[in-house]
Amino acid sequence: MKDAIIIGAGIAGLSAAWRLREQNILVLESNDRVGGRIRSEKRGPYWLNWGGHVYAGPSSATGRLLKDVEVAAEPVPGTLTGLAMNGKLLLKGRVETYPFRVPMSWNSRFALMKAGIKVMSAVGKYGEMVTRKPNEDYWTLQQRVYDFMNDQSFTDFVGNLPDDADALFRPTVSRSAGDPEDVSAGAGVGYFNLVWSKGDSEGLSRNIIGGPSVLAEKITELLNGRVSLGTKVETVYHKKDSVVVIYSKDGKTFEEEARYVVITTPAPITKKIAVDIDDEMKEALGKIVYGPYVSAAFLTNETGKQVWDDAYAIATPKRSFNVAFNMSNIVRSKETQRKQGSSFMTFSPATLAKKLINKSEEEIKNIYLRDLDEIFPNFSKHVVEAHIQKWPLGLAYCFPGRGKVQQHLTRPSGRVYLAGDFLGTFYTDTAIETGEIAANRILKELGNHATENADNRRIV
Repeated sequence: MKDAIIIGAGIAGLSAAWRLREQNILVLESNDRVGGRIRSEKRGPYWLNWGGHVYAGPSSATGRLLKDVEVAAEPVPGTLTGLAMNGKLLLKGRVETYPFRVPMSWNSRFALMKAGIKVMSAVGKYGEMVTRKPNEDYWTLQQRVYDFMNDQSFTDFVGNLPDDADALFRPTVSRSAGDPEDVSAGAGVGYFNLVWSKGDSEGLSRNIIGGPSVLAEKITELLNGRVSLGTKVETVYHKKDSVVVIYSKDGKTFEEEARYVVITTPAPITKKIAVDIDDEMKEALGKIVYGPYVSAAFLTNETGKQVWDDAYAIATPKRSFNVAFNMSNIVRSKETQRKQGSSFMTFSPATLAKKLINKSEEEIKNIYLRDLDEIFPNFSKHVVEAHIQKWPLGLAYCFPGRGKVQQHLTRPSGRVYLAGDFLGTFYTDTAIETGEIAANRILKELGNHATENADNRRIV
């Protein structure tokens, strides 16, 4: 019997497995690679990227994991607040000046300034609220964040806006994979806090050198053969003192028993396979809402300095993608002489993804390149690689009322523990921390079990 089985080798599952590495464990992953929605590939000095791209600071759960497995990460250089809108490309200057620098009507400018003041005020409150208190446990913090302005949508909060004003807000909020009409006001404010607080070393402020997949691959290597790829879990159910996991691999069905199980799959999959979890947890899992996203990675071969060289993130309202990321930015910042080429990632969440996800990869690539050419003339002429990734279950976004279901997801159901980014609001750091929390609880239970056995031996 295993001490623990971890279902899913995304970053939550790998975090749990790393914490449990001294135990008898098995990690089951249905895909042919590890990392889940973290996916990157090396290309010379650059890396192509399709998923999570920025990571939390040294004192976070992410920071601890990076340090433990000796994977390097560095602060993201350059601006995170670039903007390409209505034929204007802005890569410098304060965001407060954008309404006066982008072509739009005065009606839109006034509406944008009025809504902007409301958002800035709320961002200040959010920044204070989200600060973790001394000795505060993670679930208490997350409950407070979920409850913040959770009674209305972001659109309800800012009010109906003229098209250009709405378009300027939309790319930041919809990074959640939900549209402003669907995302809670507090969650939308949280995204603005994320973008505007680049100086906060504990926010999402670092790139993993070599690409994010380096972290997942390094953990897998250190787990030394205990990660099984291509294994589809069908059912998880309890016995008296254990949990049984039934899964298929290479056309055969297997049954494995463990003292405890950590399930890190997306909420709909977890609800389906965990057949005997308690009703409140099952109902809560059914209320989690995911939005899709489509991303693309482009490798180029241009020579000489480019207008985007000092920018990392450029919001692109009214385009087929809502933000473009210069994934070669950290390489650029270290060069004494500019190398050939760049790496770009485009990101289409929520409604933008729904318009693309059923199209062919070639169609999506051509749509993206048309928009990129309008922002950066002749960009497509320099593209040497382009790859599309579709994520139907992209991100679980915080909707109005989300805070009410949180309490039913954070405790174990029997010997089954949950972990994953849908359990909190800090993205990859939530995934890592919840994996760590589940593993720590299991270690405590295993320790108690070992103590009981030792006591029994002494009595005998």
